Amino acid sequence: MHTEDQALRIIVMGVSGCGKSTLAQGLSQTLQLRMKDGDELHLPESVEKMRAGVALQDEDRWPWLDRIAQYLTATEGSHSPGGIVACSALKRIYRDRIRKQAGPVLFLFLDGHPELIRQRMQQRVGHYMQAGLLDSQLQTLEKPTPDEHDVITLSIDQPVAQILQQALANLKTPTLQALP
Repeated sequence: MHTEDQALRIIVMGVSGCGKSTLAQGLSQTLQLRMKDGDELHLPESVEKMRAGVALQDEDRWPWLDRIAQYLTATEGSHSPGGIVACSALKRIYRDRIRKQAGPVLFLFLDGHPELIRQRMQQRVGHYMQAGLLDSQLQTLEKPTPDEHDVITLSIDQPVAQILQQALANLKTPTLQALP
C-alpha cells in the first residue's frame, strides 16, 4: 500500500469504547509506525465539554480534525510522515476533511453492537468520555459507504488479536495497494 515516497497513514475509527486505541497500539507495534490517540489532539475546551457530558459539535471538531491530519503529514523526530491515529471520524465530512489535508489515508472502521460498546465504556477507568455520550456518538455516526474505497470495516465481536490479524491481512490486499 505504501512506498518509500508515500507514507502509510491509518485512522482507526469508530465510536468511543469500540477499541480504537487498543487496535492502533497493536498496529503501531507490529508495523513499527508512530501512533497517537486522537483524544490527545483535542483542544482543552473540547475535553472539558466531554468531561462535563456535553456532546461536541462540528465547530468543536474542525480544529481537532486538522490536528489529526497535521500529525499524519508531519515529520516528527526521526520518524517520517505517516503513522496511525485512533480517531472517531464519525461523519463522512470528517473523513473527507482528513483525506483532503493528509492525502491518502486508510480508515479501519471498528463496528459492533451498541450494547457491547456501552458495556466496555462502563468498564473503563479514568477516561473522560462518559458512557452517556455513546448515544450522541451513535446518532452522529455515518457508517462508511461502499464508495469510500479506503475504508475497511472490522467487527469488534471477536478477540483483539483476531481484529489485529484481519487489519494486517487487509493492509496487504491488492485493492489497497492500488489506492492513490
